[in-house]
Amino acid sequence: MRNYIYTAFLSLLLMGGCTDKWLDINKDPNYLSELPNSNTLVPISQVSIANTIMGWEMGFTGGYWSQYMAQNYNASQFKFLEEYLETEFSTTYQELTAGTLNDLKSIRKIAEEGEDAGSYLLAEALSIYVWQIMTDTWGDIPYFNALKGDEGIFSPEFDKGQDIYTDLLARVDALLAKDFSEAAINPKVDFIMAGDVAKWIQFTKSLKLKLMLRLSETPGYNNAQVLAFVNAGGLLTESAQISGSIFEDKDAKRHPMAEFEAGGADYLKTNVIASKTFLDYLKLNNDPRLNSIYIAPATGHQGAFQGDFDSDEDSDSDGTLDEKEAYSTMAFAYNMDIPLISLWEIEFYQAEVYARAGDHSNAKLHYENAVNASMDAHGLANTITTDGGYAQWVNGTVEEEIEQIAMQKWVAYAKYQHWEAFLERNRTKYPSVNEINIATDRSAAFLGFPVGQFTISVKGRAKLQGNLPASPIYPNAVLTRNTSPNKPSQKDNVGQKVWWNLKAGK
Repeated sequence: MRNYIYTAFLSLLLMGGCTDKWLDINKDPNYLSELPNSNTLVPISQVSIANTIMGWEMGFTGGYWSQYMAQNYNASQFKFLEEYLETEFSTTYQELTAGTLNDLKSIRKIAEEGEDAGSYLLAEALSIYVWQIMTDTWGDIPYFNALKGDEGIFSPEFDKGQDIYTDLLARVDALLAKDFSEAAINPKVDFIMAGDVAKWIQFTKSLKLKLMLRLSETPGYNNAQVLAFVNAGGLLTESAQISGSIFEDKDAKRHPMAEFEAGGADYLKTNVIASKTFLDYLKLNNDPRLNSIYIAPATGHQGAFQGDFDSDEDSDSDGTLDEKEAYSTMAFAYNMDIPLISLWEIEFYQAEVYARAGDHSNAKLHYENAVNASMDAHGLANTITTDGGYAQWVNGTVEEEIEQIAMQKWVAYAKYQHWEAFLERNRTKYPSVNEINIATDRSAAFLGFPVGQFTISVKGRAKLQGNLPASPIYPNAVLTRNTSPNKPSQKDNVGQKVWWNLKAGK
């Protein structure tokens, strides 16, 4: 991904060329020592993150495992995801470590040498963000001695996820303790915050909230401490994202999911249809985001059972075999935004913290703020939390309120944050899982489909003994090349949970 046209990118910079529309993130690492300043690496690292979190592995796997997508009956590209076969995310691991994290390390080094506080803030905040994605995805990974090939460390030891989290939180606190009152960031190369230092501080505080709340089911979680942090304020008031305005309808310059459809690739059109799990939830509740997320065929919206791509039956008894039905599809505009931390995400987090504290009014306030933010992203008015709306807030027990929040978070993440949706569902266990075995009686399953709950993929049920995927396996290349004495054995399957995934449920 990063092996060509870097010299052209560098030439544009050296000649004073505009960088605010240059989207290609590929570069030759051999040129790293020749970089004049961090202006080159900042946009490369930012777009690299965006392309990864909504790209080939995280974008599609998150979409299938969050039950937004189902595999088309007449194609095969993503069958393995619904069969719950071992997937290792090797491209993601390579891109985030050898690429993005190394770039961010270089930016920090350049910033320290040049006393550039603004670039240091940006690079350190993004580095913490990426490391969280890494450990949330795989669990134990090389961390403390990672990225030290220049020091002769080529087989860094694997570190416990708990220890990584402890250090990430310490790094956030250390960053927030610094004085950035005189800091500046070049707005032309900062695709996320356009050089606004105050917003990067908000990003860092919001990142801390995300780190803290991910630990909600672990023994050390302290909601009073998190509540005090939330009450101190200073969190994001808008999404931290790669704006779709920087994308172009040209090869290698589109939103990554749109790129996978362009040029006759047709990965979405050919392989992706709507999952009945998610589509029925939107349809039954008349959620106005339905037509923004899915494209209906002439016969109207319809979703497929999760992982039922080998069905030779007529589940809805309408005279048309399942494989011949017209299903809703999903499309991505070339200029869609890619949030790293969305406004709805931060508002939902705050709502949950207040819910856990028994503060119903503030939980309701931030819950509604989150839904409003999601609707705004789709260009829609919020009609679902007002009187009579299906998502109207209802005071309840802590668990009931967490479920309300989690269900709307699941909807808000669709098309924007697929991997984050998967991770958060693992933490909260909402939507819950229904034990329905679709293959035993598809007609009965169609009539009695458990709307608002996950189902076990028809083709994955046996693989994970009726459980859902929890994490990808380790990239084999990582285990093969690493000779550290404490490297783990390969995971048995994608059902292995990371350390903070402790809540009861599948």
